Amino acid sequence: MQNNKDYKGLRALVTGGTRGIGHAIAKRLLSKGTEVIITGTKEDVKVPQGFDYIKVDFLKHEEVEGFVKKVKTMNIDILINNAGINIISEFDKINIEDFNNIQQINLRVPFLLCQAVIPYMKKNNWGRIVNICSIFGKVSKEYRASYSASKFGLDGMTAALAAEVAKYGILANCISPGVIDTELTRKVLGEEGIKEIVSKIPIGRLGKPEEIAAFVVWLAGPENTYISGQNIAIDGGYTRV
Repeated sequence: MQNNKDYKGLRALVTGGTRGIGHAIAKRLLSKGTEVIITGTKEDVKVPQGFDYIKVDFLKHEEVEGFVKKVKTMNIDILINNAGINIISEFDKINIEDFNNIQQINLRVPFLLCQAVIPYMKKNNWGRIVNICSIFGKVSKEYRASYSASKFGLDGMTAALAAEVAKYGILANCISPGVIDTELTRKVLGEEGIKEIVSKIPIGRLGKPEEIAAFVVWLAGPENTYISGQNIAIDGGYTRV
């Protein structure tokens, strides 16, 4: 039984931890004393002191297979499936390769990594899994069919997983960030798109990666003892109005 009253002695894996929300989560975990492993796709990443970095391209099946085997030996206490991609397209013009790539990174890889960490968590009778979903996995919007398919799927997978592993002391949840001020958001929406969507957010601004990280790290830590199977939106009220 894991009896930690703080995060020291725990080992976390954060996919896509080199920038944006993933990086904010990884930094916060590190500040708590957690051992943090992050992934990214580039060889020449300047990794901040304290992190262990693994380069892996989740679109390359051989690399994924090798990485999953490695994760099985890592004794991961906290898994944060954060890596994701989004490509906007009209439904009847969706490129099937784009669709498949989105499902691969946003859904299949989290599934495989959850499988990889669960045996150790069961053995230890403690574990935390947080899958980074999206408001577009709770509601949707035009041109988001591929992305919403992946994120609604991630939510469903997490709910089923949580029901199955709770008896082993493993809590699994999704969090659904709203429109967060990241490089990916600005690339996908552009300035005009951001202005339009901000006008529909009750708080009236984009979220910050650090705001997501604060709750994710709590949800993934020892203080969370009773929240599981949920998909919690952190969106400035967007999905409630």
